[in-house]
Amino acid sequence: MKHVAINAAKFGKPDEKAVIGKIIAENPELKSNIRELISIVKQSIAEFELMSYEDKKALIEKYSSCLEKKEEKRERLLPPLENAEEGKVVMRFAPNPNGPPTLGSARGIVINGEYVKMYDGKFILRFDDTDPRTKRPVLEAYDWYIEDTEWLGYEPDEIIYASKRIGIYYKYAKELIELGGAYVCFCKQEEFKKLRDAGIECLHRNKSIEDNLEDWESMLEGKFKEGEAVLRIKTDMKHPDPAIRDWVAFRIIYESHPLVGDSYFVYPTLDFESAIEDKLCETTHILRGKDLADSERRQRYIYTYFGWAYPITKLWGRINVYEFGKLSTSGIKREIEAGKYKGWDDPKLPTVRALRRRGIEAEAIRRFFLSLGIGENEVWVSMKNLYAENRKIIDEKASRYFFIWDPVEVEIEKLPEERKIKLPLSPSGGERFLKGENKVLITRDDFEKFKGQVVRLKDFCNVLLEKKAKFLSFEIGNVKKGRIIHWIPLSEAVPCKVLGEVEAEGFCEKNVGRDVGKVVQFERFAFCKIENANSEVLAIYTHQ
Repeated sequence: MKHVAINAAKFGKPDEKAVIGKIIAENPELKSNIRELISIVKQSIAEFELMSYEDKKALIEKYSSCLEKKEEKRERLLPPLENAEEGKVVMRFAPNPNGPPTLGSARGIVINGEYVKMYDGKFILRFDDTDPRTKRPVLEAYDWYIEDTEWLGYEPDEIIYASKRIGIYYKYAKELIELGGAYVCFCKQEEFKKLRDAGIECLHRNKSIEDNLEDWESMLEGKFKEGEAVLRIKTDMKHPDPAIRDWVAFRIIYESHPLVGDSYFVYPTLDFESAIEDKLCETTHILRGKDLADSERRQRYIYTYFGWAYPITKLWGRINVYEFGKLSTSGIKREIEAGKYKGWDDPKLPTVRALRRRGIEAEAIRRFFLSLGIGENEVWVSMKNLYAENRKIIDEKASRYFFIWDPVEVEIEKLPEERKIKLPLSPSGGERFLKGENKVLITRDDFEKFKGQVVRLKDFCNVLLEKKAKFLSFEIGNVKKGRIIHWIPLSEAVPCKVLGEVEAEGFCEKNVGRDVGKVVQFERFAFCKIENANSEVLAIYTHQ
């Protein structure tokens, strides 16, 4: 009954063969009692079908929860977090919403989300959106991130918008000034760079706390132009890494923010905002790219001034995808604006929205990133790895249909009768029907390859292939497997266009219309997601 319920939950109605297959996979010894097993499965399916809606739902929920627990145990293959305590782990994913999540973003969502699930902790989605110009937020991207994060399976326990909390950061900036840990600097950028590289303190570094507080208030009151004044964190001007020396915590930017408008013009840098938020949110563990190791070194000065304990940090290496190189939201945005792509969900892009549109399952993305781990070495990986994970999930449930690209019309001469042809719908069961008539479409590839030879139109009939083909028989006879080709009756052919990584035009069978919104397999072509099926079927290429 467990497998009957789970199969019904997936496909709407339990399929006898699929249920038997699952049972034998768990208990191979039952093969020797296959007749008895078939009888029991048939009886169980009959009992299930006679249940009320409420009883079916209860049974499905019972066994689905068992399945989830089993999978959860398997997933705990990530290395344990240092000093992590059950129920006390707090982790955050902190994107800059200057576009929707890419595959790179998905990695951060998945790994942080999985660790939180492992330790029954708290997952925070925090928008680090305090740069209204260089990495200007896209207003729609806030909702895109929330939607895609939940779609991936990780509903945030809390959502934070840094741009709405800038007043809080001002409070901590003032306290740092009072502690002697920050000062207002009036050096021009080029001038300070020379001093910094030489390890020399600037003239403003040793001003009194009172003078710094006054200058800070002047910054907040708008008395300075952009670039005239910044607030710096006092570090070590002899630090081996010049990037750590007296770094900028606040700068003046007179530009309206997409989310908070003109509420602020003194904006915190990412390192300052992130340092304060990690403390306020009581973040226990941070996963951070190796290229951002300097962020911790800079932020530790703030934590030292306040006497705070810094979160445990794990550095990981960048993941690069061969097909896309280094994933850059800014770069994608430029290419969209240049017309190379038609939007953030263009199926040729590595955004989560594009992958969703293609029919890539959230579970496949999750498995993909879990398999890569969180090592410190930079990794290059192919999209084929993701496609392989997706194929494992969709292959069993995807409906099979015929798609004829670059079609050739063939007339079958002396066809004795028209027939209703039954074909399998998917490996998990079901059936579909085509009209076996005397006018059919086949691909030009097949026509040119087998012209003048005997071929079989799959599950229909054998013909001597020509534009006017000669009917031979309905039985398969001795037709070689490699000469069984797919076809569509002309009367049931619907125009079809495939877009994405692979593009094609032709006709598909009208049965496709019942799978709008789902991934199907166009036999001998590829898996595709049916986006709409009006006068023309639009399919998005998923993968082979």
